[in-house]
Order: sequence, then structure tokens, then C-alpha cells
Amino acid sequence: MLKTYLKERSSWILLFVSLQLLVLFIAYIDAAIPVGSIIYIVFLSILLFSIFLIIRFKKETIFYKALEERENHFDTTDIPNASSPFERIIEKSMTDQAELLKKAASENRMALEQEKDELLSWIHEVKTPLTAMHLMIERLEDQSLKAHLTYEWLRIHLLLDRQLHQKRIPFIENDLFIEQLELEPLIFNEIKTIQTWCIQKGLGFEIELEETKVLSDTKWLSFILRQLLTNAVKYSEASEILIYSYHQEGQTILQVKDFGRGIDPKDLPRIFDKGFTSTKHHHDRGSTGMGLYLAKKVADPLLIDIQVDSQLGSGSTFTLTFPKRNEFVNILGCDKYVTCFCHLLG
Repeated sequence: MLKTYLKERSSWILLFVSLQLLVLFIAYIDAAIPVGSIIYIVFLSILLFSIFLIIRFKKETIFYKALEERENHFDTTDIPNASSPFERIIEKSMTDQAELLKKAASENRMALEQEKDELLSWIHEVKTPLTAMHLMIERLEDQSLKAHLTYEWLRIHLLLDRQLHQKRIPFIENDLFIEQLELEPLIFNEIKTIQTWCIQKGLGFEIELEETKVLSDTKWLSFILRQLLTNAVKYSEASEILIYSYHQEGQTILQVKDFGRGIDPKDLPRIFDKGFTSTKHHHDRGSTGMGLYLAKKVADPLLIDIQVDSQLGSGSTFTLTFPKRNEFVNILGCDKYVTCFCHLLG
């Protein structure tokens, strides 16, 4: 800060030094002026000026040091008190700008909320004709046409469902209800949803659940399973998809294994990134790069760890590691955890 202050006051310091040199020069060329006395006066002037500079440095830099240490946010309560007219100008400008930014942020937040509500409302409205369309497809006698229409209907249904959950993810912590769940009905329900697609691609499921119960949220765990299963079905042909669970070191492990095209090793660190599809199959129009990204986004607040092991041409294995019971204190808080724990005990 001292270097900055001296640089800021360099013109004033230069003016003072120039005046002292001018006085010495006049005393030097004018024999009537005693040089010794002038040197003594110049020395005292420099001494007093140095003391003045030190005092002003301490006083003038308080405001700017406080600004430098201040965190960047809209809260104006921690703006340091101004002690000079120029500092008051800065203080007023910062306060006014912060108020304008808060107002703009509030308006943008309201606009985004309105847009989200309108989109959610639209999705719910679309579901009605979509359900009616599914009933009409079920009445078709042409099995080939029925299979193709069901597949296209399922794609629309899954995309709408993903969009619906994506808009709710920012508020997921307000929507969590942790309880003891049975894995089997959740898995079978998700398989039932995509069974037409699986039949069309010649896929079957092998399910072995040594551990059948987990602590999680029904709706959001179903969403994670849906993304993993649709991902497995999308990249597999005429093979089995294995789903198995087991207990390890006090935690439940659930794995979904397919024998599809697999993932390039260099892509593995990026598969949970938003919008990332593939470097090897970059022109695959069926990929959006959102399914695994959203699954990871949902898994984090549920304290579920998702890992993937894959080899090109050998398929992929996605592993869900569920948290231990006491780890939910971190996401529920004490009161909610006690309520949930009592609910689990019946």
C-alpha cells in the first residue's frame, strides 16, 4: 500500500522537491542570502514534510485498505466510512451501484422463476395429450407401427421428464425426503417404463440384489436410475444389462453393467460434464450430454458417489455407493434427521 500511496502522491512530492531545489538555487546565485540558513530551513521543511506524509499515509489509506479487503458482494453495510469529500463520492457511487445491481439481480431472478414456472406448467400440460397418445398407440393392431410409435413416444416422455427434473434440481434440498427404500420395485418400475425400447433392441436384464434396502429419496433415486438405464439401453444391442447390489464396509453398492460400445478412456474424466458427449463418436446426434450430468447433479446432494469403469467395445459399469446412515445429518440437519430416523424405526 505504501508504494501505491507514494505513486498516487508522486506529483505533490515532486512539486515539494522542486520548490526546495528552487530555494537552494536562489540562495546559491544570490550572495545576499545566507546559504547555511537556507539549507537549515530546507532540512526542517523536508523533515516536517516527511512527518506530514507519514501521518497522511496512515489516515488516507484506511478507507482504501478496507475496500481492498472487502469481499465482492451486494451488501453495502461493510463499505468503510468515508472521511474526505472524495471518499464520500466513492462511497456514494458504490452504494448506488450496489443498489442498482441488487435490483437488476432481483428482477432477473423473478424473470427466471416465472420462466421456470411457465415451462413446468407447459410440461404438465403436454403430459395430458402425451398420455392420450399412448393410449391410442396401445390400441393399434399393426405391431410394427405400434413398436415404432411407442419408441418415439418414449423418447418424448423421457425428454420431458428430464427437463422437468432439471428445472427442479436447483431446489432439490427443499424437496428431499430420506427414507428406507426397497430397491427392487424402483428398478423394476424403471425397466417397465423402457421395456418397449429394450424389446426393440433385443436387450434383457439380469438382476441380483443381495442388498435390497437403501436410505435415499424415492423420486430422485428413480431419476438417477432412469438416466443410467436409458444410457445403458441407448448404447447396447442384443445383450444383457446386469444390475446387482451388495454390502461393503457398511455401505450399499449398486452397479449397472452393460455390454455396449463402451467409453473411450480419455473421455472418462469428462462424462459427467454438462453437454459432453464423446470425442470418438462426436457426431452422434442421439447424445445430448445431459443424462449423466444431471444424474451426478442429483447424486451429490443425496451423498451418492457415482463411479464408472469402461473399456471400448466391452461396455460400461456404473457404480452407485450409497452413504452410511449417520452421513445424512449433513444434508438434513439435526431436527429433520431425528424426524426421519424416527420414521425409519416406525
